[in-house]
Amino acid sequence: MGNKHHIVVVGGGAGGLELVTRLGNKLGRKGKARITLVDAGLTHVWKPLLHEVASGSLDANANEINYRAHARKHHYEFQLGRMTSLDRQNRRIVIAPFLDNDGNEVVPERDIHYDTLIISVGSTANDFGTPGAQDHCLFLDSLSQARRFHNLMLNAFLRKNHDAREGLDHQLPITIIGAGATGVELAAELRLASRELPVYGMNHLAPEDIRISVIEAADRILPALPARLSLAATRELERQNVQVLTGQPVAEVREHDIVMKDGTEIPSQMTIWAAGIKAPEWLGKLDLETNRGNQVVVKQTLQSVTDPDVFAFGDCAACPQPDSDRPVPPRAQAAHQQADTLYKTLRHRIEGGGNPVPFVYHDHGSLINFSRYTTVGNLMGNLSGRSMYVEGKVARLFYASLYRMHQNALHGPLRTAIIWAMDRVSRAMQPRLKLH
Repeated sequence: MGNKHHIVVVGGGAGGLELVTRLGNKLGRKGKARITLVDAGLTHVWKPLLHEVASGSLDANANEINYRAHARKHHYEFQLGRMTSLDRQNRRIVIAPFLDNDGNEVVPERDIHYDTLIISVGSTANDFGTPGAQDHCLFLDSLSQARRFHNLMLNAFLRKNHDAREGLDHQLPITIIGAGATGVELAAELRLASRELPVYGMNHLAPEDIRISVIEAADRILPALPARLSLAATRELERQNVQVLTGQPVAEVREHDIVMKDGTEIPSQMTIWAAGIKAPEWLGKLDLETNRGNQVVVKQTLQSVTDPDVFAFGDCAACPQPDSDRPVPPRAQAAHQQADTLYKTLRHRIEGGGNPVPFVYHDHGSLINFSRYTTVGNLMGNLSGRSMYVEGKVARLFYASLYRMHQNALHGPLRTAIIWAMDRVSRAMQPRLKLH
């Protein structure tokens, strides 16, 4: 086993898990290479679903993938822990000790030798140093944060329902800072939750008592997407009684309110930060060239400009696009495409089939899902190069297919079909909102 080429992938997000699955099925199963996935968590949940976990419209337990079980089935190894440092000269990475919930060491610090290293650790929220953000905002970077948000939300609803029954002040202002896709979709999910809860006994709290606001520093929400999509999303949020505030950044976040740049104070008892992303800070401390956002700077082949045996992709990599001065955008579809390109490159490396494959990003459009209300988006035409605006059931079908494509990459068509059928049964039998 020691003589096999060892490919180490750090980060089991959407792109990283898809990559090790394909490498394991092709190279690991045939004994051509040793594949190892390193991740700080035991399970994988598709990150675009975290806002649904937070609001309670999705049960994470039913959508988690256990890395150990998945590794056994797809012929790769799994190492639990967080990468902390890199020794490029000796081709080793160091993994921090793994501690239990009480702080006791379960697995000590260890190092892993690699022949090819791939970093795909995603991104975290970027609060741009806004005063009070770290102390008073909730974030949705991980499954644990989404679950914490869900518990806090249920407790807040329960407390305000009691206050309403007692004739006390029961307004609950919730503010989302950042109106990208996550912020907009979270607002819709929270509105759904506010309308569903009375069905389950919290009938003293009316949906209008939950005051949801979305704040965007740019002059329109979804600023990275086409203006038509932004306008449709604004109309849909306002139709759902979500306040949309644009054109002014947040200056400070306090415990019970938000201070805007012009001094306006907005009450907020729950504040979620969804504005901007950056790569994890520890990446900037490795012996690799990184940019101001801690992203590993890579060539078009996704190889680090510092070391050709170290690759990076997804949100944590700054990858150039041909004929453009802007890097590949940090989107799920980009990570999926990069995983496909890297799979080809790594097969070439192991099987002697040629040079690294340059990555070319193809924008297939964007879809914004407003919970069970509607879906809007634009799809890019592969032949004409023009975008097509879609909404309603057609857009919802395309949106649902994105997750099924991810599942298909991890499980294959047969198991994905079984999972889809089980999801249908589960939705018919379970409450529409997770209540614990």
